[in-house]
Amino acid sequence: MAGGNLPARIGRRSAIAAGFAAAMVDPARAQPAPDQRQQRGGVPTARLPAIVFVHGNGDTAALWHTTIWRFESNFYPRNLLQAIDLTYPLARSDDSRPQPFRSSTTDQREELAAFVKKVLFETRRRKVALVGSSRGGNAIRNYLKNGGGSEVVSHAVLCGATNHGVIISDTALKGSEFNGAGPFLRQLNDGPTETVAGVAFLTLRSDKLDKFAQPDGQFIGMPGKPTGISYDAPELKGANNIVLPGLDHREVAFDKLAFQKTYGFIVGRPPTTLFIASEREPVLNGRVTGVAEGGVYTNLPVAGATMEIWEVDARSGERKAPAPVHRRVTGTDGVWGPFKARQDAYHEFVIAVSGSPITHIYRSPFLRSSDVIHLRPGQFAKDDEKAGAVVMMTRPRGYFGHGRDKFLLDGKVPGGVNEGVPGTSIARLALPEGPIRTVAAVFNLETIPMRTWPVKENRLVMAEFHN
Repeated sequence: MAGGNLPARIGRRSAIAAGFAAAMVDPARAQPAPDQRQQRGGVPTARLPAIVFVHGNGDTAALWHTTIWRFESNFYPRNLLQAIDLTYPLARSDDSRPQPFRSSTTDQREELAAFVKKVLFETRRRKVALVGSSRGGNAIRNYLKNGGGSEVVSHAVLCGATNHGVIISDTALKGSEFNGAGPFLRQLNDGPTETVAGVAFLTLRSDKLDKFAQPDGQFIGMPGKPTGISYDAPELKGANNIVLPGLDHREVAFDKLAFQKTYGFIVGRPPTTLFIASEREPVLNGRVTGVAEGGVYTNLPVAGATMEIWEVDARSGERKAPAPVHRRVTGTDGVWGPFKARQDAYHEFVIAVSGSPITHIYRSPFLRSSDVIHLRPGQFAKDDEKAGAVVMMTRPRGYFGHGRDKFLLDGKVPGGVNEGVPGTSIARLALPEGPIRTVAAVFNLETIPMRTWPVKENRLVMAEFHN
């Protein structure tokens, strides 16, 4: 299924160049905070590196906005905090074979190198720190070892990275960058140390709850098959390796405890707070990105998407006014803002992209400004067209864990969430036809109300949690 105004066929290098050019002139990017002579807490600002956050497989820069908020809340200058959107975030099945709308390890290395060069120029820093989640760790390590990155990188923080693969096999996942026996990871891990000289390395991993660091192949479609790796697969010889008990594959990058370790490693002292300091009138912005053929998400901007924001009641999710508080049709850069919000307001974001369902995303209040609130339309699952309405709840920065988390959808524990190791970030519920009503999504101590919109009108509904 083609998404939005994406062309049916697009050259990989031209698309990467277009995405990078758009980032260079992006009007969505917030104005840099004034550079302070000394960060509160006694660390001279001049000594702080710029930080580049690198997302994982299939993800976007938007996942880092809460981490950026926490850095800002500890007085790290906003202009030094940058998150990359890799144009084609999904890996190829075989790294050596071109695959539409997917990237190789070389593609990601070159795109990261270009972004780092841009950040160094804009911030006038000699060094950057790189922080990566999951596949982002592969891009970082490849850039440091094979792309000259060790000359300009001071710190590398790898969170739930697939450093030794998700499996070690000569027969399964042949050619995949995630196979520890494959050529990509073999050359990265070759030698007496698995780090790179001149760069300080930190790895963050779970104790036993990372779904991609398991002795059994359940989460790679091979239940019962030994993977040849164990829970410590994200660790590296030569790195400072830290275990974060109870956190899952995504939380070891985006949880407040992951922030605490990352901040302390880069700055050299613990953060003053793990909480997010609120702003009175946050300014939000980002891009609408779409779906390519075969349902593959990319980070290419979508032109001609209609974006509306409605302020809604915090208990019912009902719209408070007859008109949206913000509306924009995106241009070629995909930018949907800026929008001045309130830090106590609940909102409904409505995205209409040609070829995709009209997607209603209900969000809890935004505590701070961000220019990486990137938005994607949802996709219907098999048999969704038989339902009256489909509602979902999603945690982009973590998974739902039975026995660890409380999660309810319309008062019930939703199906489709696996038992054991947390491995599902989206729960969905199909409802019969009926009048539009309120459905509550609950995750631990937070509740997001949303309204049921009919499938027959090509509408899909989700509640997205920041945490």
